[in-house]
Amino acid sequence: MDVLNPSSPAKNACAIILAAGVGRRLGRDAPKVTLSFGGKSLLQRHIEALEANGVADIAITVGHRADLIRQELSRIDTAGRIALIDNPRYREGSIVSLWAQRARLAAGTTVLLMDGDVLCDSRMIARLLAAPSENVLLLDRAIEPGDEPVKICLRGSEIVDFAKVPQHAYERHGESVGFFRFSPDMAAALAERVTAYVDAGRGTAEYEPAIRDLILAHPQRFGCEDISDLPWTEIDFDADVVRARQDILPRLQEVAHA
Repeated sequence: MDVLNPSSPAKNACAIILAAGVGRRLGRDAPKVTLSFGGKSLLQRHIEALEANGVADIAITVGHRADLIRQELSRIDTAGRIALIDNPRYREGSIVSLWAQRARLAAGTTVLLMDGDVLCDSRMIARLLAAPSENVLLLDRAIEPGDEPVKICLRGSEIVDFAKVPQHAYERHGESVGFFRFSPDMAAALAERVTAYVDAGRGTAEYEPAIRDLILAHPQRFGCEDISDLPWTEIDFDADVVRARQDILPRLQEVAHA
């Protein structure tokens, strides 16, 4: 496992994991973060990767079947040190789950934002923390066609759009992993932006448009970290679970035993 040097200023970052959604497309009652791969849940994998890189301040937005997430935290003996932030409006868009964390976003620290439904190489966390840009998006150059993947679009090294359906011309693009790093003041700006969306009655939106607004307003303050060489997959459909177990997990195990 690549681990960040503990002397890095980023060791004081806090992490927000979004895990409140119903996961309708997967058709399972349990939260996706409780899915197990190789004997470890997604939640356990995220927590272990964060803590290995010096990120001990972790808060999880919960909603649907929060009791099962609490059970999983107890099982892996992390219940006492992980904050759970309730989102009673979890049936709306993911922007409400991020809005539920607005106090943490505005707390004046570097923030890592992570989708909980991702099986990935733990080295992504080290790269996210070590990337030189002030604010960082992880980018995979291999991207499936269509409107499902959230796209990071670039002209040169500048991010010019961030959306499933881009509106601006670009030279190249890749898929967003759903992991981000925000500087303290950009995290505070994100708190203001998601609050504006919710106050305007746009609670059914996803969180990406709020991040897109900040990127388009401050393109020079955002950058990408290429993780195309690392295995990962988002878990949305049954086919993703199959791919995760048959393709991604063996590659993760090879790294673990290297």
